[in-house]
Amino acid sequence: MALWDRFKESASQMQTQLVAKKNDLKSGAFRDASMAMCALVAAADGTVDPSERQRVAQLISTNEVLQNFPADDLRRRFEENLAKLTTDFAFGKVSVLQEVAKAKKKPAEARAVVQIGIVIGGADGDFDKTEQAVVREACYTLDLPPHEFDL
Repeated sequence: MALWDRFKESASQMQTQLVAKKNDLKSGAFRDASMAMCALVAAADGTVDPSERQRVAQLISTNEVLQNFPADDLRRRFEENLAKLTTDFAFGKVSVLQEVAKAKKKPAEARAVVQIGIVIGGADGDFDKTEQAVVREACYTLDLPPHEFDL
């Protein structure tokens, strides 16, 4: 099986797992961490193109788990994190990873945040090395082993 096919299958399984945990994923920490993760993946290569914003907007409006929160609030949080990253990626990343770390206390939330990062990273058909690297870094921030997610 090609590497991309494995990622696609993995992302699909992760989406199913997220939906199964929907009722456990209602905290502000999960909300903040998931939007930080989306921004981190979107800005991973140093630029944010309109298609990446569109993917996150689509995730916000269609993802069952994220529908636990008002879409406008999620979009605002995503844009705020993105602004930090596009102003100064290295400095912004420190701040955004602190947002990701909010999910650290609850393992189910931490795993769900990583899964959202993988779903966003693979949404364009190419979960590239820079996207994988920031998701791997988020795993370390959340005290999760990256190999658990094939990273």
